[in-house]
Amino acid sequence: MKALSDSNKLSSADVAKLLQDPNIENRATAASKVASTFSDAELSEGERKIAEDIFRVMLKDASVRVRQALSESLKENPEVPHDVAATLAKDVDEVALPVVEFSSVLTDQDLIEIVRTKGASVQKAVAGRQGVSEDVADALADTGNEEVVATLVGNETAKINDKTYNKVLDKFADSDLVKTPLAHRGELPIAVAERLVTLVSEKIRDHIMTHHEVSASMAADLLMESREKATVSLLSGGQKTASVQELVDQLYDNGRLTPTLMLRALCMGDTTFFEVALAKMVNIPVSNAYQLVHDKGELGLKRLFEVAKIPPQFLAMARAALEVADEMLETGGDDPEMFKQLMIERVLTAVENDVDTENLDYLIGKLQRVEQGESVESDSN
Repeated sequence: MKALSDSNKLSSADVAKLLQDPNIENRATAASKVASTFSDAELSEGERKIAEDIFRVMLKDASVRVRQALSESLKENPEVPHDVAATLAKDVDEVALPVVEFSSVLTDQDLIEIVRTKGASVQKAVAGRQGVSEDVADALADTGNEEVVATLVGNETAKINDKTYNKVLDKFADSDLVKTPLAHRGELPIAVAERLVTLVSEKIRDHIMTHHEVSASMAADLLMESREKATVSLLSGGQKTASVQELVDQLYDNGRLTPTLMLRALCMGDTTFFEVALAKMVNIPVSNAYQLVHDKGELGLKRLFEVAKIPPQFLAMARAALEVADEMLETGGDDPEMFKQLMIERVLTAVENDVDTENLDYLIGKLQRVEQGESVESDSN
């Protein structure tokens, strides 16, 4: 620790000045200098004890200015006695804020009590602290204050569990102030991310219907497409099977596990999602679904589609997509562009030989129309 400059230390001249004229400014200066001196590694145990006693006297000073100077000077000192830090943190906002925002001396219990008893400005200071714990984050979510929660979810160092995330989404489903920083967090549980995708997609639909001359059914189609694209994007990067299962369960429970979503994921190479989703649809173990999906006799996948009530027109596309995925796995290929082009060529060949396209959206559009009762063949006529 660096030695303090003489100008920061409490000198005999400062003491004399304080005794001669104990006005607010002189007391505030003395508070700052005692606090700064407390950081000096060269202090003896006795000197440190004297400084701590001075702090406790200053905590009772009638002037906010004096207590604020003390708080500002002690906010980042890890050696401050807990009772001093806790008292400052429970003072009026001007005094509390520096310590609440920075002090490592405060415990989770202190912070939860502060969140439950103080106003929004101090709650926001807690929400912005480095390394907010899960318990403190949950207490912050319970405040129901939009700005406080927005600060919390925007704090990348805050630890937030699934229960708290869902509490936030339940309360602030319509709040862009909260959803925007939430969407930009570095990492979200996959089920939470899917809920967020759904909320954002609903807003897209409302905007389309409000600002453009489209029917409700067309808006619903656009909503489904944007939602499915965003949901599939959540699966990139090789999610663990447990996370995929969580996502599939949530989609199924909310009526969003559609055949087009399953085929879209498969056409992007996510066979795990496809297998877990099929297992959910027919209520069998994932291991059984895997065996049926990859049955060389081709009857297994057909039977799964029948039980899951997936339109039979999807079967040829699914087989073509699985064939490409297997080939890429065998050759060790991981080039997404190569995979995409091979997938397009193979799936188009499986469905209709006279169509040329540059992306998979055309195919998915066909799938959605099939799901609504039209056939691929009638669409091409």
